[in-house]
Amino acid sequence: MIEIKKSPVQKIIFRDKNYLIKRDDLLDSRFSGNKARKLHYFLNYDFNNFTKIISHGSAQSNAMYSLSELAKIKGVGFEYYVDHIAEYLKQNPHGNYKHALENGMKIQEKHFPKNLKDEELFIPEGGHFVEAEFGLKILADELKEIDADIFLPSGTGTTALFLQKHLKQKVYTCACVGDETYLKKQFLELESDEKYHPSILTLDKKYHFGKLYREFFEIWIELKNETKIEFDLLYDPQGWMTLLKHQSKFKKEILYIHQGGLIGNESMLLRYKRKFSEVNR
Repeated sequence: MIEIKKSPVQKIIFRDKNYLIKRDDLLDSRFSGNKARKLHYFLNYDFNNFTKIISHGSAQSNAMYSLSELAKIKGVGFEYYVDHIAEYLKQNPHGNYKHALENGMKIQEKHFPKNLKDEELFIPEGGHFVEAEFGLKILADELKEIDADIFLPSGTGTTALFLQKHLKQKVYTCACVGDETYLKKQFLELESDEKYHPSILTLDKKYHFGKLYREFFEIWIELKNETKIEFDLLYDPQGWMTLLKHQSKFKKEILYIHQGGLIGNESMLLRYKRKFSEVNR
């Protein structure tokens, strides 16, 4: 049986305030942070009737890399569909793209097929599927005895949703992909009862997912220098900026869930260096 070990909780001080950090970035080196939670259901799933995993998304997706690891563990193929692969990435493979290719991923730069074969297991983009609840309930069980408000940034919102469903503590999140309306729609696709939906916090400025912002890099560097923890460059800067803006809403100590995604920092840092000449770390 394949198991995911419990991740530690660490105390930090950032900008003179105490926080708890749930270190899901340390869960399992084969998976990208919280993707180990979302894919936990399939670790001991019977793949005898499947020859291939099929999914889609971006060419530097954390989920893409984690699915390539799952396929390798299970001894099945992995086919991944993307709308576009940048020419620079094709010529200079790096980050999640490089590691997924090394795991045997076959990437298709074309539209996702409408019809799948019976032997092909489809796993939705970003792990946005009901089976993710299995592993996220395990995460919730690890948090039940901690008297704290919980915060984490969201893509599809799957992790935040299932945590709130299985926790009495208040779960807060922010929309990093799309806006508040998009995130609410993602919640409703998995859970129609809104009493289980997390609270969504927002910033005054609209940030576009995947775009580079100087303030994102600056707070990422500040966090790394002050806490000695490397956070994800895609979600965590917006997460921390949102958390800091809404300090007054939290009535208890704050537990921030570090969801990993650090392999993606390799490609993000290259992009920041190309965009901002002063970025030389």
